[in-house]
Amino acid sequence: MTLKTPAPFSADTTTTTLTLDERITGALVGAAVGDALGGPVEGWTPEQIAERHGGRVNGIVGPWHGDAWRTARPIAPYHKGDGHVTDDTLMTHALVRVYGTVRDHLDAYSVADHLVPDLMSRPRWIPELEAEALPLQRIFLAEKWIVTRLHYGHADPREAGSGNIVNCGAAMYMAPVGLVNAAHPEAAYAEALDVAGAHQSSYGREAAGVLAAAVAAACVPDATPSSVVGTCLALAKDGTRAAIEAVCDVAAGYSDFESALVPLREAVAPFDTVGPDYRDPSLGARRPSRLHSIEELPVALGMLLVGGGDYRRTVLGSVNYGRDCDSIATMSGAIAGALHGEQAIPTAWVKTVADASRLDLHAPARVLTEVAREVFVRDTARRRAHESAFATLAGPR
Repeated sequence: MTLKTPAPFSADTTTTTLTLDERITGALVGAAVGDALGGPVEGWTPEQIAERHGGRVNGIVGPWHGDAWRTARPIAPYHKGDGHVTDDTLMTHALVRVYGTVRDHLDAYSVADHLVPDLMSRPRWIPELEAEALPLQRIFLAEKWIVTRLHYGHADPREAGSGNIVNCGAAMYMAPVGLVNAAHPEAAYAEALDVAGAHQSSYGREAAGVLAAAVAAACVPDATPSSVVGTCLALAKDGTRAAIEAVCDVAAGYSDFESALVPLREAVAPFDTVGPDYRDPSLGARRPSRLHSIEELPVALGMLLVGGGDYRRTVLGSVNYGRDCDSIATMSGAIAGALHGEQAIPTAWVKTVADASRLDLHAPARVLTEVAREVFVRDTARRRAHESAFATLAGPR
């Protein structure tokens, strides 16, 4: 496919001057803010969102059911809205903590040895519960699967994802893998596939690899939304690749998200197994298939193109798309944040999310930046050792 290269979101902003630290901060803060913006409208349609809010969501909003959030179904008992992050951010930060412990590349065994204990034994402040609790008490069933299979079932970590429902559960927190492999999307893709094997199979696992690659590609100097999508198309397989191509072909023809909402949904619909009613999935929903794709990743990439990489436009398009929009906005927010750094994210949004969620949004970025630098030094030493060994094996030319 041929993609247009959108104009930069600001004449004063360039991606070439951003440091690794700035890109990692932009990606992680951008993901958390996108998550918080999408949370209160998750599961609804664009039409329902517009009716409920008197137009499109343009920032942080309150719970869908107002003060009745504690008992309203199907939302209860979660306080979604008012700047609260959801399980997407909880899982992303948990994976950062694993990197902070291992301080090297991760694999499926890292999930078993470090992520699972973190989820089930270390209470933390859970914004949507407004209480200290184990992360395990908040995460969705598809993430609780990790604990069931690895802690109680003693499954091989590399195969534990088989049998789980196929959804975006692994992809939604794979941005840290892309950041540790910043500017090396092929390595990010491979590492994320390994890590996600403990959680997902089929196109859910594939999406995790491609999302990590997208974030890594966004860290390349002079990267653009089009170059990020091009990298994803070069790496993605089967239905995931076909869905990305279909959605991004359509997205290339739009520059405002309002007019793109319906066309993007129509483009991804043939690959999405959930069906038209997000809250009443089809009988074939979330089953393994080489023909299908999760909805969230292609739409996130499509909104990145529609928004020209601009953080605000990209994320608001993702949020107003509805359906699983907190995860869509988490993914697109991570990519746009990596492209342009935290400077592109509205300061008021960052402060509100940090205060409301009682989170230091910058602490995970500091940890991951340190780890990424350490890993690069190790990778360089490993590469040089391999070059030396291979040169000896190959002999003189």
